[in-house]
Amino acid sequence: MFKRLFAEFLGTFWLVFGGCGSAVLAAAFPDVGIGLLGVSLAFGLTVLTMIYAVGGISGGHFNPAVSVGLLVAGRFPAKDLVPYVAAQIVGAVVGAVVLYLIASGKADFSLAGGFAANGYGEHSPGGYSMAAALLAEIVLTFMFLMIILRVTSGDVPAGFAPIAIGLTLTLIHLISIPVTNTSVNPARSTGPALLVGGWAIQQLWLFWVAPLVGAALAGFADKALFEKRPDAAAQTPA
Repeated sequence: MFKRLFAEFLGTFWLVFGGCGSAVLAAAFPDVGIGLLGVSLAFGLTVLTMIYAVGGISGGHFNPAVSVGLLVAGRFPAKDLVPYVAAQIVGAVVGAVVLYLIASGKADFSLAGGFAANGYGEHSPGGYSMAAALLAEIVLTFMFLMIILRVTSGDVPAGFAPIAIGLTLTLIHLISIPVTNTSVNPARSTGPALLVGGWAIQQLWLFWVAPLVGAALAGFADKALFEKRPDAAAQTPA
């Protein structure tokens, strides 16, 4: 269990440090900024690389919503849910702290820029409402989990699932960065929010509720609509 939890910690750390780091450090860097496309790709690459690296140890969740979706679908044991979520949150917070220590080394750095935190209303990059943010996060997390559950069901050749999962997360960011800065992951939202404080903490509830609802709905849908193979993996989306 320690190895599995450390794998979840490490994977979530990399997701927050790499994904949010691309937004904080590189998105608008003078002359060579990577922009929305680059940030979206960075988030997808963090998941893809870590599923290949440690997915065989822990299943490569790196996201409380993924753990919940797999649990509801009958692909993850309930006794492991709390330890997994705890490891994911700790990884996200440590990733955000390390990113802050690096970013704050720049003379004009300020958390007022948002530090890649998720938000709605005046804190949405595109000014989208709470209702729009809620719907977007539910739908996108639902689709993320449906794809994860399908590509790890045994119907996809071994070794290709991480590519599909990484590309899906990239696509999700391309769609929703303007709406919420993209969560679909409560741990990813929690790390930056704890450092930004104020409005980010006040709005954090949405980025727990919506992904967990979307993930649970996907778990129910997958269990009800798609026949499971007897030899399907019990817990691993890798």
